[in-house]
Amino acid sequence: MILTIIKNANLALAFFLELGVLAALGYWGFQTGQGTIARIGLGIGAPVVAVVVWGLFGAPRSAWRLRGLRFLILRVIFFGSAAVALFAASQRILGVVFTLVFVVNLALIYAWGQ
Repeated sequence: MILTIIKNANLALAFFLELGVLAALGYWGFQTGQGTIARIGLGIGAPVVAVVVWGLFGAPRSAWRLRGLRFLILRVIFFGSAAVALFAASQRILGVVFTLVFVVNLALIYAWGQ
């Protein structure tokens, strides 16, 4: 019973980490761009590209969902992009926290076969 609740909480955390990737990429884009048009383009464009890539290859019901090592590589790149974006936007502590939470979440996902 308790373990089931913890496993479900871990899956919910994975979903919130996915949302965190989009927020981090958007934040990076709005902070990085040179000029208003570039900031808006990067702030909206980077999360849109991430959504498309994750929707095509990482979403559970995707027709082209990757499996095994390829899926692990996609996860590391997808979630790692958020950490890199936070570092690039001078949010180093948040980037480290995001990375640590992701690593623990991923370890539990694989340990529990989720």
